[in-house]
Amino acid sequence: MKKAFFALAALLVMENANAQQRARDFGFEFGVMSPGPLNAITDVEGVKVGHITLAEDDDIRTGVTAILPHDENIFQNKIPAAIYLGNGFGKLAGYSQVKELGNLEGPIILTNTLSVAAGIEGVVDYTFSFEENSNVYSVNAVVGETNDGYLNAIRKRAVKPSHVLQAIEDAKGGEVEEGNVGAGTGTVAFGFKGGIGTASRKLPENLGGYTVGVLVQSNFGGVLTVDGLPVGKHLEQYSFKNQLESADGSIMIVIATDAPVGERNLERIAKRGMMGLAKTGGIASNGSGDYVIAFSTAKELRISHSEKPLTLSPTSTLRNDDMSALFLAAIEATEEAIINSLFAAEDMKGRDGHEVKALPINEAIKLKEKKGR
Repeated sequence: MKKAFFALAALLVMENANAQQRARDFGFEFGVMSPGPLNAITDVEGVKVGHITLAEDDDIRTGVTAILPHDENIFQNKIPAAIYLGNGFGKLAGYSQVKELGNLEGPIILTNTLSVAAGIEGVVDYTFSFEENSNVYSVNAVVGETNDGYLNAIRKRAVKPSHVLQAIEDAKGGEVEEGNVGAGTGTVAFGFKGGIGTASRKLPENLGGYTVGVLVQSNFGGVLTVDGLPVGKHLEQYSFKNQLESADGSIMIVIATDAPVGERNLERIAKRGMMGLAKTGGIASNGSGDYVIAFSTAKELRISHSEKPLTLSPTSTLRNDDMSALFLAAIEATEEAIINSLFAAEDMKGRDGHEVKALPINEAIKLKEKKGR
């Protein structure tokens, strides 16, 4: 029965992907850099994304999104990484070891707040599935979350470790499904239906030719701005309007690059993700968990788990002076990924009859035309 459900969900996702339109399809532009071929995090070579969507009965609206940095055994071939806390009202697992050692040793999992434990178990199961990890007794699982409890019966804890493992196993390159899918199934952003969004930037060759890709799980508040246009104000839906609407919520931002960047400069890139959030009108409110995870897939920076003692690392990384273009790419791709999450999302009903409407894209287009954009 479970396999049949997953197959049906996958079919619905594929059909929806073909129908989805993104912000650029309507003439909106974000920054000055060019997107990659797919305008997705999977433009970074080797990166894969998998979703499991749970939309059951009248009250389960949640899921799992898995991001894999490469095809190999990640525990045996760790990658440099960093995490930046924009606002720490959240339950991100795995932060302290990434901060201390500067690397990732497994896939990144996104889910809902009360399913972080299931995310950890799923990553442990995945890591133990490799024969060469038979002597592994400690796994640092990185699991991020946002609270989808308005639409989802979150206390039922519908996400199980098997769902997490399935999302990892289903991860693939190519186009990434956005909107009401995976960890974005039940999320809300700016008072509209939020979800999963992605975007990328390709640096020109004279700046290294590197790619920066971003994936977000949007579930936060603020005053929505699209391509510099005050859409939230125009629609009269924004935080603190009449002192009623909440600004609280959360966002997970995952930034990948193929540039040879170590953990120190990856943290600097991660900080720029918050600048991309700000460009959309997000305010990182008191009750918001805003986290940015950044990693490099550069093969020359892989960290072998089985390296012999006292072996010196021969790797080299980009200089500080070469970081600015990557900073801009991260800002632009984060901004666009967030907006794509809104454009792809659809109306949803969930727990206790709660309903969240999708962003009225036609109104945003009218505002763009009114402003002569």
